[in-house]
Amino acid sequence: MRIASLVASATEIVAYLGLEQQLVGVSADSDWPPRVVKDLPVLNTIAFNPDTMSSAEIDAAANAGHTGASLYHVDGELLRSLHPDLVLTQEVCEVCSVSRHDVDQATEMLGYTPRMLSLNAVNLEEVFADIQSVATEVGVAEEGQAQVASLRERLERVRQRQNSRVQSRRPRVLCLEWLDPLYSAGHWIPQMVALAGGREELGNDGGPSREISFEDVLEYAPDVIVLMPCSLPLERVAAEFPQLRKRAGWDELPAVRNRRVFAGHTDLYARAGPRLVDGVETLARMLDSDCFPEPLPDNQALKISADGQRLNPFR
Repeated sequence: MRIASLVASATEIVAYLGLEQQLVGVSADSDWPPRVVKDLPVLNTIAFNPDTMSSAEIDAAANAGHTGASLYHVDGELLRSLHPDLVLTQEVCEVCSVSRHDVDQATEMLGYTPRMLSLNAVNLEEVFADIQSVATEVGVAEEGQAQVASLRERLERVRQRQNSRVQSRRPRVLCLEWLDPLYSAGHWIPQMVALAGGREELGNDGGPSREISFEDVLEYAPDVIVLMPCSLPLERVAAEFPQLRKRAGWDELPAVRNRRVFAGHTDLYARAGPRLVDGVETLARMLDSDCFPEPLPDNQALKISADGQRLNPFR
């Protein structure tokens, strides 16, 4: 089967299922696994270059997409030349990835109707269901069941290793999906924090991320802060950290006083695929280093000191 993936998370799911040889084209943000995607045709472009823009400018450009102008252009001619049997897309977020509407427009010129599978998970159970759906669609349902079972086993190991704590003593965690303006976490991230042993009570469990004020942060007084701006690399997150430090009251937050401010690799939190389990394991190490003393793998997290210096490993 010839598979075209227009969602980075779908690309990761296909590779996780061992189907990489069937991929014929991927989305512009599909960068994992590198060995799989590096030589594949890229099927879309984005309307702006985030590398040359501030976070505030990126936010403004992304919000402009909600006024009717699409953020993405799918190359219909290239898609037709690749003649996919299955096209993987999504309908959850028009800012993060090519939308189903963009794909529908591009496929009108194909001259045939490929099979379409839209992956729309908003929590971990639905992510696992999407993995199984891809496996079933491609004819490897049993492999899908085995791989999902493996992910569940890893989550169970995290649960079993946690110290016995009453819910009220679990640390208050603030996950920020954007820094200017501030956005709290949504969809599956509050669930991930809970599995890792914390409480994310400013997040929107099962719903989209949402803008919050710094006054909300001060009132919440998080014990741990994890910066995970969608699509921004760790180095850039660390570089933009000083704008948070300038806010009145920042130094008085419990997370800052106790040196528990981290930057997390966005791909482990923003993409609805198998690496979300890596994200849970990473969060668990951030939240309880006594229970999870292992150093983090390189390039997955940074601890940020009070003066803005990046520390890796994070101890």
